[in-house]
Amino acid sequence: QVQLVESGGGLVQPGGSLRLSCAASGSIFSGRAMTWYRQAPGKQRELVAHISEIGITVYADSVKGRFTISRDNARNTVYLQMNSLKPEDTAVYFCNVVVTGTGYWGQGTQVTVSS
Repeated sequence: QVQLVESGGGLVQPGGSLRLSCAASGSIFSGRAMTWYRQAPGKQRELVAHISEIGITVYADSVKGRFTISRDNARNTVYLQMNSLKPEDTAVYFCNVVVTGTGYWGQGTQVTVSS
């Protein structure tokens, strides 16, 4: 069974930091790329950061230099360290994995950046 559980969201002031976690069931994590997406109210879901099974990373232009994606294969967990947060980063953040052509999503974690 594929299971992804995100955590770490919350309310933070502009300029602050948060670290999101996504715990995956062990059978799906190993040897697979993981991706963080976000969806703001009234907007389409967009890719934020991607990490390959060997640690190669890709970022959306809007978060380059501020966000860092990483993975801990021993803990079956992918992280998103978010620094210098801006109000426009406010969204629900989801992690995603593709298994045999099917994309799976967690329930999401809300990030709100506001003073």
